[in-house]
Amino acid sequence: MSENNQTTPRANTAKSTDRPAPSAPEDVLRRVADVMTSPAHTTKPRESLASASARMHAEHVGSLVVSEGSAALGILTERDLLEAATAGADFSSASVSEYMTPQADTVTPETPVRDALEQLRSAGYRHIPVVDADGLVGVISMRDLLLVADVRPVPGGPVDVPRGLKGVIVTETGVGDVRGFEGFYHYREYSAIELAEECSLEEVWHLMIDGRLPSAEEARAFRRETLPLRTIPDGLRAILPEIARAGESFLPLDGLRSALSIACAERGMRPHMDISAEALRADALFATSLAPTLLAALYRLREGDEPIEPNPELGVAANYLYMIHGEVPHAALARAVEQYMISTIDHGFNASTFTARVIAGTGADLGACVVGAIGALSGPLHGGAPSRALETLDAIGTPEKIDGWVRSRVEAGERMMGFGHAVYRTEDPRSRMLKGIAVSLRDACSAGDIEGVPRHAGRTVDFATTVERRIVEILAELKPGRELYANVEFYAGVVMELCGLPREMFTPTFASSRVIGWCAHVLEQAAEGKIIRPSARYVGPLPPVEIPEVEAR
Repeated sequence: MSENNQTTPRANTAKSTDRPAPSAPEDVLRRVADVMTSPAHTTKPRESLASASARMHAEHVGSLVVSEGSAALGILTERDLLEAATAGADFSSASVSEYMTPQADTVTPETPVRDALEQLRSAGYRHIPVVDADGLVGVISMRDLLLVADVRPVPGGPVDVPRGLKGVIVTETGVGDVRGFEGFYHYREYSAIELAEECSLEEVWHLMIDGRLPSAEEARAFRRETLPLRTIPDGLRAILPEIARAGESFLPLDGLRSALSIACAERGMRPHMDISAEALRADALFATSLAPTLLAALYRLREGDEPIEPNPELGVAANYLYMIHGEVPHAALARAVEQYMISTIDHGFNASTFTARVIAGTGADLGACVVGAIGALSGPLHGGAPSRALETLDAIGTPEKIDGWVRSRVEAGERMMGFGHAVYRTEDPRSRMLKGIAVSLRDACSAGDIEGVPRHAGRTVDFATTVERRIVEILAELKPGRELYANVEFYAGVVMELCGLPREMFTPTFASSRVIGWCAHVLEQAAEGKIIRPSARYVGPLPPVEIPEVEAR
């Protein structure tokens, strides 16, 4: 049975009205009948794919049970629709029966919930029709089961989930989502890649914080509101050089963590539980406006140069490059960095975003949430890979060395930086966009349209595309079925180097835009007002043991 690994929100009106209240006795919510969606959303075998997919979208469901009378003939899922599209089906004329999953597995209303959950997990399903002696009575999904807190061996006890919480839904969000099997992700209701291609960073910033793309007047008001917040506060300005000089080796991301913490403290940020939603939004604009300025200032101070004040005539990305180099950048370079920054604002419930929401769940101030998220992003398995991916190109050196270098590392079990992703099972859409940007910059440079791009830009881009192609081919050969492709880090490093950003600023640049996404999630978590408190299984020695006697000292 084919199933989509994404769980689509469903309309609350489809829920059974028989669900017990949270205070129900211990033995309730143990049957499929207690948590299934009833009646099920259905389709007929003869209905067109266009009509069926339109209803799935309108009804916010991830599947339609294919029925004839009371009999369940199969199920049509989002994955089935994706396979139909891949096969080139004409949705207006193709029927549901041609692409549905026939003879779908079913459960009964009396099936124990834990058994249904295990069937969904083990088979990789996301939806199963529910039938009894009279025929179809409902449908149950992974979402139904994971949202039922009472499915536990002991009331109040823990529930086993995959290690690392992989695939576990911990909350609901309207900020955005990643559909890994489709190679698609979005901010609010808009494709993130289309936003990067068509909008300014300020417009997307407004979308993330205020929930909608701005009108022309709203955009002007938003700019007036955020421009003054770019400037470093006086109290922080005096100690910023000390932060930049701290430690033998300077990591700008670590400096940002310290500087932003001090800036938020100087601002007087308070626990969000003690302030209004308007005050919390103002804190979010402060953090998102100031982060790029702090990063540029810290970098210049470490290099022995004085920080450069923000240029009020420039947009966020152009101003960021200006504050690093002291020169107004070429429009094409500023736009390339802007598109990269837009594409990295948010990306599902990754480690840093989850960290921000966990801290926000405690009621902490927004600064604490963002600083904690920066700490999570600093790990090389999360945000620290763009420069490492570029170092791969340096290590390989020349085209004739690609195969030997790649094979030796894959066979040794070493991680290939810039390839593979925890969510995507197809090409990373960010990588595809950045590759196009890199090629465009190469062509413009070759035509003499852009000054300031390194002379070796053309060779770098050509070499990167060759390395990418061969690594994907070799990984497919040595790791069949793993579907490993270039991720965002691979071409991000190429683009940022073409735009003149030093490698130690790659991950900080990522962070400067991701602060916007973190703050959007903090605002949402604050509105939800619930602490995130998972459990862990103890695996140490069996307690209790006697405390050994210690001689008096």
